[in-house]
Amino acid sequence: MYGGLIIAAAALATFARVLAMMGLSIVTGWLLGYASLRSRGFESAYIPAIAVLESVPVIGFFPLVLIIFVERIGGPLGVEMAADFLVFDAVVWNIWVGIYQAFKTVPRDLEEVADNYGLGFLGKMRKLYVPYSIPRIAANLFPSFADGLFYIMASEVISVGVHTYEVFGIGTLLTGYVAGGQMAGIYYSILAIGVGVVGFMTLFRYFARASVAKYGLDTAAQIRRRERPAPRLGSSAWVTLARPMRRLSRYAASAVLASVARPVRSVSGRAPRLARAAGYAIGIAILGYIVYSSYRLIAAVPAATWSELLSDTPAMLYALAVDYGRVAVITGASFAISVLAGYYLATHVRASAIVIPAVQTIAAFPPPAYFPLIYMATYTYMDALPGGIGAEVYVFILGFLSTFYYVFFSFWMGVQSIPVEFWELMDNYRLGFWERLRRVVLPATLPYRVSGISSTVNSAWGGLMVGEYWPGVVPGRNLEVNVGLMKLLDVYVSQGYLHRAAWASLLFGAVVAVYSLLFTERLMNLSRSRYVVEEGIFAA
Repeated sequence: MYGGLIIAAAALATFARVLAMMGLSIVTGWLLGYASLRSRGFESAYIPAIAVLESVPVIGFFPLVLIIFVERIGGPLGVEMAADFLVFDAVVWNIWVGIYQAFKTVPRDLEEVADNYGLGFLGKMRKLYVPYSIPRIAANLFPSFADGLFYIMASEVISVGVHTYEVFGIGTLLTGYVAGGQMAGIYYSILAIGVGVVGFMTLFRYFARASVAKYGLDTAAQIRRRERPAPRLGSSAWVTLARPMRRLSRYAASAVLASVARPVRSVSGRAPRLARAAGYAIGIAILGYIVYSSYRLIAAVPAATWSELLSDTPAMLYALAVDYGRVAVITGASFAISVLAGYYLATHVRASAIVIPAVQTIAAFPPPAYFPLIYMATYTYMDALPGGIGAEVYVFILGFLSTFYYVFFSFWMGVQSIPVEFWELMDNYRLGFWERLRRVVLPATLPYRVSGISSTVNSAWGGLMVGEYWPGVVPGRNLEVNVGLMKLLDVYVSQGYLHRAAWASLLFGAVVAVYSLLFTERLMNLSRSRYVVEEGIFAA
């Protein structure tokens, strides 16, 4: 009974930590969203910063967190702040972009009414901007919750060299139970997580329905085609489609800046000079702090250490290339399964009504929590495979379980968005399944697939981080691959080589940011300019 109470209390602590960081993300998102309205300069820095930082997975911030919170602040407060920051980084980006999108798309008539009534900052926030952002927030609660839970075992237990830093939570208990081979503790911990996931998912669905009913306007998302007997998603679509929206929101932000920002209603032109100056001051202060902190960190590194880091760089880049190969395999498998399953579910209403909520619930359950059970049941078979193939299979499983849902939900949503006229045309020409995919479905869903694939690429690193180097995955067993940058990061941190971990993390973040800005953005722009299927209706 005592152990059960401890597990329940730890689960509540973990869920409270995730929910608190989600709440902080919402409050700061409101403030930053309003600041972006009032200052064009702040907006110009805010959106690109989100786009780049969101592309860097949580593991990219790990060495920085260790240096700032664990070493410089230290103590229980520093460890708790480190864990909270890692969770915050997992949940914040889609909420911030969702709020920003909501603020930028408030109807001009409503803003004019607020101006006519002489509402100030608090009045506009309380009566206009905050209520208008509630449906967007509701849509992003699910992906934030799921991503926050994924990193509980990495954020609540931090090992640096011979030191281990822990915060109270279900991730800490699970790590101890796995290391000690306490199967009852593992089962009850997983049960506690499952109960919490189901309970909070139910609450999120209820909140989504209530928020859309109370605060939703007649937007394009709610005015669906009446001619086509499509699945009746209703208000639950806000949550069902939420997880892929974590990354979709990032690309939609670019569209908002380009086409929805509406220069004729430029808020910054009407904003007081003081608000504009405050926005610039905040942006300059943040940039100055980052530059100053970077300078102090670089200056503190001896020249001999820099020589060592530069000599290790080729090996780090090679390990990163190997990891990108793993990500490519995970993405390819996710895409192939998503195309087949997503098309079937999008065209079969009854099956979709059962499978989609089930997949959604499974997606919220953190794979690192139950993966040791999979490992215990299968490692004897994997050991028989030659050349470390078994470890690669485990890494693939972890990466697939942590990212499959992004491309799946994105493609499923894209198939449902195809106008009814195209379905009628395919029926009239009696196109078969493969012809429909090749000629209509795949081109029409390219914008959605780009978003989902990019989400998969950017999120697979979490699975690689866990799977490439997991000492004590079960008692007496280690999971380890031969080569991989995520393995190097884990090894450097576990051995206390924070300077190497920071350098590898910097290289990793730079490559990911370049990939995001050069490849993903260009492909997304191409898909928006040439593969917007709705334009075919007007062309006809």
